[in-house]
Amino acid sequence: MEVKEKIALFPHSPGVYRYYDSEGTVIYVGKAKDLHKRVAQYFVDPERLNRKTRLLVSRIADAQFTVVDSEADALLLENNLIKQYKPKYNILLKDSKTYPWICVTADDFPKVFLTRKVVKDGSRYFGPYSSVIHARNLIELFRELYPLRTCNHKIDSQAILRHKIRPCLEMHIGKCQGCCVGKVSKEEYGVYISEIISLLKGGGRDMIQHYKNLMLQSSEALDFERAAVYKGKMLSLEKHYSKSIISSASDTELDVFCLVMDSSEAFGNFLRIRGGSIIQSLNLGFKLNIEEEQSSVLSTFIAEIESKFGDLSKEVIVPFLPDVEIDGVEFRIPVKGDKLALLELSRRNAKEMQFNAMKQREHTDPEEFHKKAVEDLQKALGMDVPPVHMECFDNSNIQGTNPVASCVVFRGGQPSKSDYRKFKIKTVVGANDYASMKEVVNRRYSRMLAENPEDLPQLIVIDGGKGQLDFAYQALGELGLTDKLTVVGLAKRLEEVIRVGDPYPLFIDRNSLALKLLQQIRDEAHRFGITFHRNLRSKAQTESALREIKGVGEKTEQRLILHFGSVARIAAAPLEDLKAFLGNDSLAEKIHAYLNGEEDPSEE
Repeated sequence: MEVKEKIALFPHSPGVYRYYDSEGTVIYVGKAKDLHKRVAQYFVDPERLNRKTRLLVSRIADAQFTVVDSEADALLLENNLIKQYKPKYNILLKDSKTYPWICVTADDFPKVFLTRKVVKDGSRYFGPYSSVIHARNLIELFRELYPLRTCNHKIDSQAILRHKIRPCLEMHIGKCQGCCVGKVSKEEYGVYISEIISLLKGGGRDMIQHYKNLMLQSSEALDFERAAVYKGKMLSLEKHYSKSIISSASDTELDVFCLVMDSSEAFGNFLRIRGGSIIQSLNLGFKLNIEEEQSSVLSTFIAEIESKFGDLSKEVIVPFLPDVEIDGVEFRIPVKGDKLALLELSRRNAKEMQFNAMKQREHTDPEEFHKKAVEDLQKALGMDVPPVHMECFDNSNIQGTNPVASCVVFRGGQPSKSDYRKFKIKTVVGANDYASMKEVVNRRYSRMLAENPEDLPQLIVIDGGKGQLDFAYQALGELGLTDKLTVVGLAKRLEEVIRVGDPYPLFIDRNSLALKLLQQIRDEAHRFGITFHRNLRSKAQTESALREIKGVGEKTEQRLILHFGSVARIAAAPLEDLKAFLGNDSLAEKIHAYLNGEEDPSEE
């Protein structure tokens, strides 16, 4: 039976489908609310699919399905099958790190320790923790608050009665109460473990209040030593939780998911809130091998977190709804308040992960990195074509002296220094940045139209605000280029993008590759222009000091500067040294006299 005929018999039920290639290898696993409708979408109109999905369909030799009771069951089964088969075209986790857990053993006198290996031996595991530093800080807090054992002995009533274990140094220095020799009962030790488990579940605020009440009760009973012990524990907890991010509602218990996506990757952040505190946080990256809807990727992310952290909270905060419903779980999209602030925090974490991944790719795959930056800029500016060729203009002058402008060129997101150009302002008198900008833009593109019209840029960036942008746009209008090129201004103060005819500036995400690329080309134009202007000023200053002296030409000037280092050093040099260097006593005396203000340089 052919694949299409087999798919026509798929039931209208929730479930999971699997695609196989000609060798019998699972190449894709998917979930569906309605198996028949979902799978048929791949074969109805292949032209609507993107290139990668069409390639997947072309390799499908067989299809199988498994019916389940609910969408939630389909989500979990899909997640398990993806981990089992690792299909080529599925969303795949990029983060293969083993995260740490805090283990509370199932002994009579439990141990509490950090581990990266989960063993099904009855022990309780809390985590995983995305930050090993945070997990270690928790272990240190527990050892500060409670006299926990750290040995590996098996301690039970028989071992204690028979004195099979000798107490170690930890007991003698007060770090352990000596459960191995019966100095603390199983019930008393169990109180320590119960409080630790409460803290791991997010009961930090409740525990602080508990110790505060005990401190007050001991103080009223005049048991000041015990009150001091409870006060110390209360202060330790307050110090630890003051470093955590706390939501204003102390009874808040919810999970937060956020997802950011681009064409081939997705980056997700998960926060677990208990008692108003963020007790767990995890970042995960996903590689998208075929086109996926945001809602489907979010469902995959949720399933992965559920497999790592256990059941979800009754309330889950999301930026948009997943494509599954889970019994007992309510998905909410907040619009204001603390929950929106938590979602924004989660989004910042996901964006930071995305940015760090792209910065890492700058070194491992620079070509892909720069291509992605150009694509992001195209989307941010709403351009029809990617700005593969970009040019940026900047004016430079000090109180109207030596007015110049620079034009730097980026191709494929990288500087093309051989194409840089510098301009001396010719038609503008004084410090008029607007008119200067219009002049250089007109000169640049009138010449380009005459010599190489095929090489016009897709994007022109003006270093400045609305004034400079308007005059640059006027110059392009006079050349008939306003419909062919996109031109924007980049203001320095708030890094806002100014667009022609738009009264409102465009603010691009500060961590985005798009803004980083704009900033890079703007800074490069500024650097190039400042360097040109500085060189002109230096040359002008040198010429005014030496070239006005009759008998001093360009070569003599260069020889003097190279030998003495500067005009100031020439002025300070002894007359005899000048005579010896120049071999012309009359000229040496004239230079020495002028630089020291003793005579007119033009005198014979």
